[in-house]
Amino acid sequence: MLPTLAELIETAQVVSLPLVTRFRGIDTREALVFQGPFGWTEFSPFVEYDDAEAAAWLWAAIDFGWNAPPAPLRERIIVNATVPAVGPEQVSDVLARFPGCRTAKVKVANVGQTLADDIARVRQVRAVLGAEGRIRVDANGGWNVDEAEHAIHALAEFDLEYVEQPCATVAELVDIRLRTAYLDIPIAADESVRRAEDPLAVARAGAADLLVIKAQPLGGIRSALAIIAQTGLPVVVSSALDTSIGISMGAHLAAAIPELQFDCGLGTASLLAADVTTSPLVPVGGSIPVQRVVPDAGLLARHAASADRRAWWLNRLASTYATIAG
Repeated sequence: MLPTLAELIETAQVVSLPLVTRFRGIDTREALVFQGPFGWTEFSPFVEYDDAEAAAWLWAAIDFGWNAPPAPLRERIIVNATVPAVGPEQVSDVLARFPGCRTAKVKVANVGQTLADDIARVRQVRAVLGAEGRIRVDANGGWNVDEAEHAIHALAEFDLEYVEQPCATVAELVDIRLRTAYLDIPIAADESVRRAEDPLAVARAGAADLLVIKAQPLGGIRSALAIIAQTGLPVVVSSALDTSIGISMGAHLAAAIPELQFDCGLGTASLLAADVTTSPLVPVGGSIPVQRVVPDAGLLARHAASADRRAWWLNRLASTYATIAG
């Protein structure tokens, strides 16, 4: 049963959390959290998303707050480090925030940077992780097919685990996967799954070897599990730069998947300079626990968004709620 809008607003808190370093073009992460019968949950679609796209995020938040998650198959989730588009001199400091992580996802194809910048960053990550470390790169759809082919060939020397969303469209992913098949580097789809009207289109088109799955954009844990079952592809469960409450949702999703072949992208609380809890879900020994998160009242107050931003988020909640209620 859909809770009323008044029930959602009753416990709603809007926070603005600073990041350790600039990530995806932002320096702070805003989120709206509220409490349901089964615990705290999060609604935090990126600010540029419209109500139609944000609707899945609200369904996810309601599902996690008003339903018990599936029984977990594991108590901890092995996670990867995430390296933003920083200079090579900053790589060691970034990786130090992910103790015990054997895998690093490195952002590439950042606006205003060059392939030479990406190569230097990945080379330094390889130097820090050593030969046994695993490196995956994420272009967030920033390359066209020709650029992607050139970049993947140039980065292949670093023994990539996979390349995430090298191009923006499903057709381009099909093309680049065929062009680079000789390199034997898997292609992963992220935005093509979570921002698509039909998440199964990627699998049907043969556009990817694996999928990067996020609980919020796919409508919640149960919706994501259904998509995973239908695609038949291996998955990596990741976060959308959530607070520890949102990461908890992702951890419960990862815990319910029978087979996890890859380390998950759920260590991103380490990119936040502040969180909503005194026990954030940051990696310890390369993994995070599968557990609910209860926010700290003092931290909610300290990092409360401005009155204008709170009003903006409550208006967004109301308009998105109208979309799903309709």
